[in-house]
Amino acid sequence: MKKIYFIRHAKAEHFSEGISDFERGLRKKGKKDIQTIGSYMALQNISFDLLLSSYALRAQQTAIGLSERLSFCGEQHFLEELYFSSFEEVLNIITIQDDCYKSIAIVGHNPQLNELTNRLSGEFIQKIPAMGVVALEFDIQSWSDIEECRGKLNFFIYPKQFKYYIPKQIRSTLPR
Repeated sequence: MKKIYFIRHAKAEHFSEGISDFERGLRKKGKKDIQTIGSYMALQNISFDLLLSSYALRAQQTAIGLSERLSFCGEQHFLEELYFSSFEEVLNIITIQDDCYKSIAIVGHNPQLNELTNRLSGEFIQKIPAMGVVALEFDIQSWSDIEECRGKLNFFIYPKQFKYYIPKQIRSTLPR
């Protein structure tokens, strides 16, 4: 059994003159959302063996912030290839991973993450919002077999689910 966590980067700064899309960092709300989602994942004992992130600044900041929140000390790689790549390119990155990894987290962008989620699961998620996390499980032994297997949607979480109510266990872990 293999599991992939598709994680869309947190809320980014607006476009501004003189800063490329690649260089846009996170907004204050984005940093807060990382804390909320990270706290939920930690409370649920959700972890992964390998973290792959787009090289774009907002994705890097999301990956680092989430890693800190989860006390993740596994292998992390920041890849230019995850910045607005095609479905096939990202799928190729997944299929070449070492089979010793049971779970992989990929921090990236829409529409790529949406397309990956929908095509690999057969589900239809219209839009993974900023800091949304989708977990898919695959009944495979090797990452190279992922194309031949339809993943099962394990969960889909995003910050607005916690807009009006943050469970006490999560609230107590957030910075004041």
